[in-house]
Amino acid sequence: MDEQKLREDLLELIKAKAVIRGERKLASGKISNYYIDGKQVTLSAQGLFLTAKVILHMIHGTGASAIGGPTLGADPIAAAVSVLSSQSGNPLKAFIVRKETKDHGMQRMIEGPALEPGEKVIMVEDVITTGGSVLKAIREVESLGAKVVKTLCLVDRDEGATETLAPYNYSPIFVLKDLGL
Repeated sequence: MDEQKLREDLLELIKAKAVIRGERKLASGKISNYYIDGKQVTLSAQGLFLTAKVILHMIHGTGASAIGGPTLGADPIAAAVSVLSSQSGNPLKAFIVRKETKDHGMQRMIEGPALEPGEKVIMVEDVITTGGSVLKAIREVESLGAKVVKTLCLVDRDEGATETLAPYNYSPIFVLKDLGL
């Protein structure tokens, strides 16, 4: 299946399963007349497969060796891309950035195989509004000395993330106008 067909199928799935009309409060604190529930796509078999395939196309040539992002939105995406990348000869390790450090166990902010200084990583998220959550996760990754070479999301709500994440080679798969919103 070519990349254009993958994108078309993914967009139709998002429109059918993830767009919810009605007033909702967003993670940014803003109130919106609609909500995009990315997990309805990224936690479904077909949606997750399509998302991972599209992302694999988008990150080709980045030289990245790891993929992850803020929990919870990035978790299934990073894992799926990691699994599919194992078939490509260039397997990516997956990682998760916690909201806060655990007070037990290893007390890490970043879970998964260790990120090394200078290592190139991809940051992902399901839905982004202002980019604040992803930026916080990027800062954690950078504190380990890793370098973010690309940042992706399933849907960008067009409320400031493009500017916030521009230094991190930001590319949303879809924006609101793609969804007809």
